[in-house]
Amino acid sequence: MATLADNERRERRRARRATPFHAITPFTLLDFPGRSACILWVAGCNMRCGYCHNPDIVLGEGKLTEEDALAFLRRRQGLLDGIVLSGGEATIWPGLADFAAMAKALGFAVKLDTNGLRPDVVARLLDRRLIDQVALDYKAPAARFEKVTGTPAFARFARTLDLLCRQSDVPFDVRTTVHDALLDENDVLDITIDLTRRGYSGTLAVQQAVAGPDRPLLTPLPPVRRKLDAVWLAARSALPLAFR
Repeated sequence: MATLADNERRERRRARRATPFHAITPFTLLDFPGRSACILWVAGCNMRCGYCHNPDIVLGEGKLTEEDALAFLRRRQGLLDGIVLSGGEATIWPGLADFAAMAKALGFAVKLDTNGLRPDVVARLLDRRLIDQVALDYKAPAARFEKVTGTPAFARFARTLDLLCRQSDVPFDVRTTVHDALLDENDVLDITIDLTRRGYSGTLAVQQAVAGPDRPLLTPLPPVRRKLDAVWLAARSALPLAFR
């Protein structure tokens, strides 16, 4: 079985490629709250979540160069307010900070979607004031983190979470994706307790994973048999919950 170090070496090799972007979604009003934006999908990821519905992005090679993306952004100056750097996992790309700086220089606000496994990269982006908003995926509580993500690196994720909680300049939100074969109501409650303990006071978005024969996933999972009991959870949660 590949170790975390093996996976990261592989992803670093892939991240150095000349075509870091899998694709560009040219327009969204949903992914960057309050702004019209595009989504830049960085190929590759340092997690292997079974319910991932973007296996082509996680496992595939990039198709677009940095200059392709910048040319697109230049054409959208004055038409879009921001960009979303997503993936895969955008923070595995060594060129991320410099690209974000170029996007900011073109007048775009920058949102980062991240799984939190690269606290060093998130710290660099915050220190250089290169991001305006963050969406952080809280995949699972510590006891189930490796089962859900394929990596034992909960401590790294926790450092990113603490880093974001300790600052107030950049707003961030937290979301958890749930498949009943992996997480249940008590796991979500554990997440809310941990978030509260670390100082997070926002809303936890709880997203239902979708699995079935017509939905290609990274790892075969059974169809969802049971959705979470939203009423039970809301009555016990230490944080407000938004079910999606």
